Amino acid sequence: MSAWLPVAPCTPQTCARHAGAVRAALPAVLRLLAGCAWTLLGVACALPVRLLPAAVRTRLVRRWARGVPRAFGVRVTVRAHPHAPGPGGELVVANHISWLDIPLVAAVLPGRMLAKSEVGRWPLLGRLAGLGGTLFIDRDRLRALPGAVGTVADALRSGSRVVAFPEGSTWCGRGSGGVFRPAVFQAAIDAEASVRPVRITYRPAGAVAFVGDDPLAASLWRVVRAAGLTARVEVLAPIPAGEHAGISASGEPGRRALARTAGAAVAGTDRTTTAPRATQAVAQTAVASDRANRPAASVHH
Repeated sequence: MSAWLPVAPCTPQTCARHAGAVRAALPAVLRLLAGCAWTLLGVACALPVRLLPAAVRTRLVRRWARGVPRAFGVRVTVRAHPHAPGPGGELVVANHISWLDIPLVAAVLPGRMLAKSEVGRWPLLGRLAGLGGTLFIDRDRLRALPGAVGTVADALRSGSRVVAFPEGSTWCGRGSGGVFRPAVFQAAIDAEASVRPVRITYRPAGAVAFVGDDPLAASLWRVVRAAGLTARVEVLAPIPAGEHAGISASGEPGRRALARTAGAAVAGTDRTTTAPRATQAVAQTAVASDRANRPAASVHH
């Protein structure tokens, strides 16, 4: 087992349980149908949407992504740290708990997802991921790692935003998560891109945990049966990857220092990169903006 393919200790039997209020069967079925229908709409529209201008395409992707958790009955809160985007690409890194993480990040910072090659073979979702420009990597072979790093670096150099979950596996979200693996951070250093940490939390955590060998169908049903689910997305301050080029003061490679810094930000142990406490309720466009320096936002959708 390589460092490129870590395994979390979380299992469906011990971690993916909901102890809160339960939604009745009929409303849960309706939620499930609504969520699947909204996902199918994304699959059906993915190809024609790719033909639209970039600005229009980005707005539509955000609207679709915001609708996914809403359709499945999950309430979402977003806090965004003020930032002025740089001219190049951006590597977005987040902790990984559930399949819901993907639309949550896409609703705020849409970009090209980094995913294991198996995702491309998933029914419906795999096709949607491919049409959305997902970068598929082979995590089973350590020999393929340099090529994967090069692919991500090329995407960043082209000005793309790339979204990755560097823990390498899903964790239940009830305690500390996994360690951020350094490989993808080397791509950010090579491309001289900025790194944007994102923290995702769920309350209660058990129902959304998609861990171990948990079947997707079981996870979907658990989510729609859990009443009162909320998700919180915190977009934190960017980290310039160029500051970690070479060898750090502690003697470790820059990619490891960068991974550790981003991981500390997401875990909330680095106070210098967390979002300010003061927030301002703003319109939906505040979440959708990447171009202007805006005040921190707390938005519910």
